[in-house]
Amino acid sequence: MPKVIGTHSGHFHCDEALAVWMLKQTKDFQGASLVRTRDPSKLAECNVVVDVGGVYDPAQHKYDHHQRGFAETFDDKHATKLSSAGLVYKHFGREVIANLLKKPETAEDVETIYQKTYNDFIESLDANDNGISAYSNTLTPLFKESPTSLAQRVGQKNPSWNETLTDPEVDERFVSASDMAGSELAGFVEAMANSWLPARSLVVDALEKRDQVNASGRVIALERSCPWKEHLMDLEKERGLEGDKNILYVLYPESSPEGNWRIQCVPTRPQGFENRKSLPESWRGYRDQELSEISKVDGCIFVHAGGFIGGNKSRHGAYEMARLALEL
Repeated sequence: MPKVIGTHSGHFHCDEALAVWMLKQTKDFQGASLVRTRDPSKLAECNVVVDVGGVYDPAQHKYDHHQRGFAETFDDKHATKLSSAGLVYKHFGREVIANLLKKPETAEDVETIYQKTYNDFIESLDANDNGISAYSNTLTPLFKESPTSLAQRVGQKNPSWNETLTDPEVDERFVSASDMAGSELAGFVEAMANSWLPARSLVVDALEKRDQVNASGRVIALERSCPWKEHLMDLEKERGLEGDKNILYVLYPESSPEGNWRIQCVPTRPQGFENRKSLPESWRGYRDQELSEISKVDGCIFVHAGGFIGGNKSRHGAYEMARLALEL
């Protein structure tokens, strides 16, 4: 007999939409039907219940987070209270990731991406549903958030205040929202496995060869452009490269090593715009021959007015820009 997933009826949010999709990716609930109701007698007939019922008990497959006293987090390293998405991910996430990657749950890649996916994808949904802001309420936002986050786009699939739909029509909207949220999670996991994770080996190789780039050991050169910021900062912590030993500039080719190269400042944090050491102020905003004359480096292409990135026509030119930037 097919199993049944239960969640609440009415207005829906991203957390239960994603939770339902994740459950359907597991061996136990693949092909399960969905019931949206607040009727306790109908929920009691379901094999798993998410985001309704006032009970969190994984042994009974009950995953609600609204009850008084609930304070479950992903682990002792996280402070964000879980939503139904986080609860389902905590208990089924490794299986979901493994199935998406077609690898055993015990694979090292699965564990790495399981942790990364919570940090970068699921936790923000938990915070959003529990009313937790990323910033202190004493701060005034510098700009208005774009209404295009996953949580907001799921919310937009609800009927508007002046739109009348039948319960089956709202249920159809929920299924559409669930599929959308799941598709984005699957795409995120795929990108982590195919792009983000393989980049780590390139950063490891560049770190090991950093003394060949500059005697200071504070410049690395990647053989290909790749996502490097998080990997670099993680590896620095692992290897004790902090303070006056951390990396200041990363060099990489735009396309091939024989073509144009970039010099990019390492930010103080992966998502930030503040640099550990910006490119010289006297170079900023200049281009081409004028920049080469100012910097005394042949082949310059540009230095951004913000001082965080620049370009040169050769590897050697990028190395020279880094050497001089360290000294200035």
